[in-house]
Amino acid sequence: MGDLSDEILWKSIKKGDVSSYSILFKRFYPSLHSYGLKISRDESLTEDALQDFFVYIFEHKENLSDLQSIAPYLFSSFRRFIIKKIHKSQKYTFVRNIDTNIVDISFTPEEFITKQESLTFRNKNLAKLINQLPKRQKEVIYLKFNCNFKPNEIAETMGINYQSVINSLHKAIKNLRDEKAIIKLLNS
Repeated sequence: MGDLSDEILWKSIKKGDVSSYSILFKRFYPSLHSYGLKISRDESLTEDALQDFFVYIFEHKENLSDLQSIAPYLFSSFRRFIIKKIHKSQKYTFVRNIDTNIVDISFTPEEFITKQESLTFRNKNLAKLINQLPKRQKEVIYLKFNCNFKPNEIAETMGINYQSVINSLHKAIKNLRDEKAIIKLLNS
């Protein structure tokens, strides 16, 4: 049952099938958790928000729209959900000012690590270069390369139009190519 298409899985969840809900949870919890950590930078807040989010989905299953692809819906809904949770938390109100349209995501070198030891140096520097990009470009890069989202799914998740996603991806890649450091990294 774990290999259900998104559309069939979602329809089963809407009908109240607990095993389908369990599959949804197992399939998307890790990636939503990583995305939530990028937004909140707080492990317990992210876990609380994610659990509340999944409970909300289960409790409101009758009101869910039909979907063909689940990931963009979950990511965009969870993004709004965790930002609301951060805004409600007095502890975070003064620490971080989060714009609902632009989230500041940071990358770690470990997110780029591969099996080849020689890439460690490159990964650290790539993370540094990506972290210097504007917030929107970093989030687009994260959704594109870490979550394997298509541009239309990124647009839906971030609540921006398709062309803005394409432009942000193009600018991010251009900014990375323009860096002299990236050229040195590629040649070393």
